[in-house]
Amino acid sequence: MDGRLQGKVVVVTGASRGIGRELALGFAREGAELVLASRKAPPLEAVAAEARALGVKATAIPTHVGRAEEGRKLIEETVRRCGRIDVLVNNAATNPVFGPTVAADETAWDKIFEVNVRGPFILSRAAAERMVGQGGGAIVNVASVAGLRPMPGLGIYGISKAALIHLTRTLARELAPAVRVNAVAPGLVETDFSRAILGDADVRRMALADVPLGRPAAPAEIVPAVLFLASDDARYVTGEVLVIDGGKTV
Repeated sequence: MDGRLQGKVVVVTGASRGIGRELALGFAREGAELVLASRKAPPLEAVAAEARALGVKATAIPTHVGRAEEGRKLIEETVRRCGRIDVLVNNAATNPVFGPTVAADETAWDKIFEVNVRGPFILSRAAAERMVGQGGGAIVNVASVAGLRPMPGLGIYGISKAALIHLTRTLARELAPAVRVNAVAPGLVETDFSRAILGDADVRRMALADVPLGRPAAPAEIVPAVLFLASDDARYVTGEVLVIDGGKTV
């Protein structure tokens, strides 16, 4: 197999379903060696098997990215098993609440920030240390248009993604030139994660009313942007947030 990421070691979090699964398979098609992480082992192992069927090495490491020790262990295990880490994709995210921000309690806030901000910080710090030592690497964070513009019902989630975008830009400054750090900001994507919005016909209609392309994205439509930012095609790109939202934020 010959692809843009041939010989590169790529870590993808939240890889067991949705965008994460499609990212794993997209990287596999580009020839990358994969380390896949998510909380639940059986679906994660299934995705790793799909990747191996495409002709690449793929390892599944169940990980709760919001727990510092597990995040550090993921990077350590990647380097131990694969010898290096070239790309980190912080895709894992959570949003256990849908509704007004002031109606949510502190527990929801803590859980969202633990996974959506603290996790990428911990993983990026650990990965960057290895990347700098080996001469370079790339980090790609999966943010959201909710981090760029307030969205009804997604207050805390959007605030966490705004923090992730700022983390992206801060690390891009601090880690250059050795490590490039970028983000993608998807809009509505047809996944289990967005079921609260897209699963209700009336809410779906309202959510799509200001999307010029008139539909949600398929998970696979997020993949090309991430592959670009992770590859040498983007070797002069850092600190950017690539919006993939069908025109919603235009």
